[in-house]
Amino acid sequence: MNELLLSEIDSDEKSLLEKLVLAEEFVFSSSATSLDNIDSFIEQCQSALEGIDDPLTQAEQLINELFVTQLLIDNNRDFWPVVTYQFQTALSNRTISPTLKAIILRHIIEACGFDCDIVFVPEKIMVRLVCDDIYAIIFDPVTGESLNWQEFDLRMDDTEDLDSFYSDNSTDIQPENMTHISLIVKHLSGLKTALIREAAFSQALRCVDILLSLSPNDPFERRDRGFLLHQLDCFKVAVDDYRYFVQQCPEDPAAKLLKLQLDNITIAEPSLH
Repeated sequence: MNELLLSEIDSDEKSLLEKLVLAEEFVFSSSATSLDNIDSFIEQCQSALEGIDDPLTQAEQLINELFVTQLLIDNNRDFWPVVTYQFQTALSNRTISPTLKAIILRHIIEACGFDCDIVFVPEKIMVRLVCDDIYAIIFDPVTGESLNWQEFDLRMDDTEDLDSFYSDNSTDIQPENMTHISLIVKHLSGLKTALIREAAFSQALRCVDILLSLSPNDPFERRDRGFLLHQLDCFKVAVDDYRYFVQQCPEDPAAKLLKLQLDNITIAEPSLH
């Protein structure tokens, strides 16, 4: 794992989108990725807001520009292919995996002068566009559909620890604001799954390298690294990761199965002639 990459991902000097693109370049061993193709989106969105003074009207116009005029509207799906996780290809094709799309939208919206963040509303990552001190619009980054207050309250009521969403001086429920690192982890975890599904094991292993650099003791990432090393015919190395997972998560069904397999495996030492 490149220590320089890790320091840049953890840096406050780079935007979230720049950090994500750096991670993508590492995973796919690609050359420097240009962000130029997002500049035209920003310019067109800024033009669409000209002559509009009311912040709420501006926000609604911006969302309409992004999802209707710029054709970013899409449908949620169970599986997103690898190309939807790759910045330039995904943006050009207008088919973008949810976390990457939320990050791209935030980048564009902030460039248009709005405060914007990415929040977790139970079961889903969503974008919050702050219109002014009173109004904010929370919407699905895939479909562009906004969340009304009734839907928002129902989602928040489903949380196990509702008290954590209450402020000290108000009964208003607040969604959880996602950090740069949590969004990078979410994106890379989805990309890893897509790469495994498409049998791109070497690139999936690079995803795991970054994820383990961010969380070295994560037993599930160790399990996944073991699986990927196994697929790449490095079973002897993979065993250490498998054993770590079994020790850390003994009650996990996958760990129980792995333990049975490991108990019946003898790793032969190479013979010298």
